[in-house]
Amino acid sequence: MSADTLVELRRRILEMGAATEELVRDALRALTEQNSSLAATIMPRDDVVDRMDIEIEAMCLRLLAVPNPKPEELRLISAALKVITDIERIGDHAVDIAKISQRMGREMFYKPLVDIPRLGEMTRQMLHDALEAFVHRDLVRVERVIAGDDNVDALYARMRKELQQIMLEDPSSVLQASYLLFVSHYLERICDHCTNIAERVAFMETGEMKHSSPKKAPKDLPPLPPVRVSTNGR
Repeated sequence: MSADTLVELRRRILEMGAATEELVRDALRALTEQNSSLAATIMPRDDVVDRMDIEIEAMCLRLLAVPNPKPEELRLISAALKVITDIERIGDHAVDIAKISQRMGREMFYKPLVDIPRLGEMTRQMLHDALEAFVHRDLVRVERVIAGDDNVDALYARMRKELQQIMLEDPSSVLQASYLLFVSHYLERICDHCTNIAERVAFMETGEMKHSSPKKAPKDLPPLPPVRVSTNGR
């Protein structure tokens, strides 16, 4: 198995990851700026990420058929198959956030958004660090990602409690608060996928799986109610 082939594998995964980073960034921008036109670009761009996922998976399967691979090569290919699955799911959550942005339209926020942008920035940093850890085989960044997940969980738990309290106290805010609750949930899930990527990097470099601390995560939220999405670009 040539070194150039493995370099190309890393390059393609980085390309997929960079495209997904942009999806997360723009989905959050669409939400905070109430930009339905930007939100509408997320879905077709995620289709591109999905195609990358399929192509990289096929490349990995071809590499697995190469005779007599070295143990470190097998670990890289095994990690790559897991990593692209997490990246693809991160893209799906960016789509979820974009859809909520479209559902909310230009409805005035019941209060200025503070925690959502903060959680979003923490999420973007974790994603960037996880991808950099994979590309540069950086175990320091692995530790940073795993530690960052605890901070995300703490903020998400506080946001969840606050949003639920708002819904109890102000029935008129229930729909919007529920949308923001879903957004915070999707961001927390993205961070979990980033942690998965970091753990795979640790396995790739050391041969041992490094799991983050077990946590009692809340159950997945129920499905969003069907809401007609405006297509007038407002």
